[in-house]
Amino acid sequence: MLLVAVAAVRISSRSGLPSLLLYLGIGIAMGQDGIGHVAFDNVGLTQVIGYAALVVILAEGGLGTKWKEIRPALPAAALLSTVGVAVSVGVTATAAHYLVGLDWRQALIIGAVVSSTDAAAVFSVLRKVPLPSRLTGVLEAESGFNDAPVVILVVAFSTTGPVDSWYVLVGEIVMELAIGAVVGLLVGFLGSFGLRHVALPASGLYPIAVMAIAVVAYAAGAMAHGSGFLAVYLASVVLGNAKLPHAPANRGFAEGLGWIAQIGMFVLLGLLVTPHELLDDFWPAVMVGLVLTVVARPLSVVISLLPFRLPWQERALLSWAGLRGAVPVILATIPMVTGIEGSEKIFNIVFVLVVVYTLVQGPTLPWLAKALRLGDAGEAADLGIESAPLERLRGHLLSVAIPGGSKMHGVEVAELRLPPGAAVTLVVRDDKSFVPSPTTALRRGDELLVVATDPVRDAAERRLRAVGQGGKLADWLGTGGRTSG
Repeated sequence: MLLVAVAAVRISSRSGLPSLLLYLGIGIAMGQDGIGHVAFDNVGLTQVIGYAALVVILAEGGLGTKWKEIRPALPAAALLSTVGVAVSVGVTATAAHYLVGLDWRQALIIGAVVSSTDAAAVFSVLRKVPLPSRLTGVLEAESGFNDAPVVILVVAFSTTGPVDSWYVLVGEIVMELAIGAVVGLLVGFLGSFGLRHVALPASGLYPIAVMAIAVVAYAAGAMAHGSGFLAVYLASVVLGNAKLPHAPANRGFAEGLGWIAQIGMFVLLGLLVTPHELLDDFWPAVMVGLVLTVVARPLSVVISLLPFRLPWQERALLSWAGLRGAVPVILATIPMVTGIEGSEKIFNIVFVLVVVYTLVQGPTLPWLAKALRLGDAGEAADLGIESAPLERLRGHLLSVAIPGGSKMHGVEVAELRLPPGAAVTLVVRDDKSFVPSPTTALRRGDELLVVATDPVRDAAERRLRAVGQGGKLADWLGTGGRTSG
């Protein structure tokens, strides 16, 4: 199944079809209505595995998130994750009640469930769409933040007793977000400090330790009655932006685990659904999804971003980029576990909605970004720098990969002007390695080995990144060797 899923990624990249739909298709094909005839109806197990997979996906997304991109986007993302969720829940629930005929409890559950953007879907699509960093930061941060309030609302609406007053729900959301943020940042900073100052005996242990710290952040946040999802995301952002040994290897390991989590989660959801039961709920799902996509999401973006002066093109893209994925389907299992009347209908509507509108929104997002002239393909690509500590020599070995869009292309080694104590010792070009001279011109695709002593290691990396973003005149252009460019 893993091999088929890996091959499906190749099909997805060529066809533009979202990979999550292919994984769902694999699960449905293996299910009781498919060729596999596997009978699976364990909702509780699906929910547990889905939560665990979401933790891994959020950790992978956080490790790949650049702090300099999401820092200016935090206020907008916070409003989208709170005010925007409230607007979306209200509009979608009203549509589900009056257009589909659901009672208010069922309508509120659907409104809350589908108001969460999916981290896996957002992260995977953003890898393919070269959006400006401010928009990427808003979408990434929103997908990491909005799980917490949505989970609280779904659990509250899915209780068999009376629903708490709105101000009680708001208080719970604020409290859980605050606790999750504090725990996540604390675990992230403590974990990064430990990994920087404790030399592990094998390089392969660093990626395992990073993922273990991310899981600890989730567990600590949940045990403190906070948002474990927010905690794991923020802890992973801190770890991903810290200067950890073997950072690219850490991200590569997390990306592999993220793919396994996505594959397992979507295939399991495909097994859980019964296709012949979806027909009766197809058109109700389409109507609710149409209101969500055309009315609720744009209205939530407009209201949430009123304090910010964003061009209408950016607001339009943010409205269309509210991608749904496995998270709403997993959350739709909560009323099934608690025994809410009509929970199977809720699950079927959410499942159909996610499939139909992911099929519509995912492939069209790159086209819309191009039509709105919001592509950012010309931005200089950042260097890939991997650091390995040389404990006995009190130094570091930096492995630097020069990407295609880097402005380091054409810069001579001497023009890098690395600080004293750092030097380029080897260049790998076209599978051949050589020791460069001061006049050797660097090219796109080159890999450099830079040796730096402990005191100048950070300064050397800052200078390399500055040249990669601003060229050999980086100092004159105002970058000054800072990582923020």
